[in-house]
Amino acid sequence: MSHDEGSARPDGGAAVRRSLQLMWGGAPEPTRGPKPGLAVGSIVRAAIELADTEGLVALSMRRIAGALGVGAMSLYRYVPGKAELVDLMVDEVYAEDAAAVDVLEGDWRSRLEAFGRQEWAMYLRHPWMLQIAQGRPMLGPNAMRSTDVALRAVDDLGLTEDEMLGAVVTLSAFVAGLAKSTIEAMQAADRTGISDEEWWEIQGEYVGPAVVAGELPMLTKVGEAGAFNSSFDNFEFGLQCVLDGLGVLIEGRRAAGGS
Repeated sequence: MSHDEGSARPDGGAAVRRSLQLMWGGAPEPTRGPKPGLAVGSIVRAAIELADTEGLVALSMRRIAGALGVGAMSLYRYVPGKAELVDLMVDEVYAEDAAAVDVLEGDWRSRLEAFGRQEWAMYLRHPWMLQIAQGRPMLGPNAMRSTDVALRAVDDLGLTEDEMLGAVVTLSAFVAGLAKSTIEAMQAADRTGISDEEWWEIQGEYVGPAVVAGELPMLTKVGEAGAFNSSFDNFEFGLQCVLDGLGVLIEGRRAAGGS
């Protein structure tokens, strides 16, 4: 699924239209000066590389221009500002898996499994994507093609159109939510210099007395079973739970349709 329009846009609808014009192939408004020597695509890719390395906080026209070996003001002849650039970056990221997504095969479950894993991998490649609000989507072409393919997986299964969209949104929300907490834990280890093992050991010094006193019986049970230290894959577990729930809905609709 695609992202929210993100940062503030003081000129409202005009700014949204500028992003949509750029994403859907419209030529930028003509500006004065010499003939352009860059391409929007090269600017977007340079911005993505910077965000991948340092996060959105590091993103600026000056930094991108430096990576491309041009003056910062020259970038504005191609992209009106940072908000529009981020919109282009997001849609470009969705283009990375476009070929693989478009040929998803198998039944509805195997296709949604593949779709969910591709979104998971996307967030691990581009953690900054999780810094962008997801409430009101900017409908870029690559993001929309990705969603369209996911909807095909749940077509003709007896679901209403609202349920079809809800199924895809629910899957994407699960993937994004778990990716956010997973990546935050990884970044915290790098930022603080405290490994996960050290993190839990330190907390155990304070939680331990409550465990001994029997105040946390269920946490004690799963802890003694080694659940907190296992290599259990929460993503795969959660993915199967989401699809199991969707499967119950689909079977119910099929049963109702056949009665």
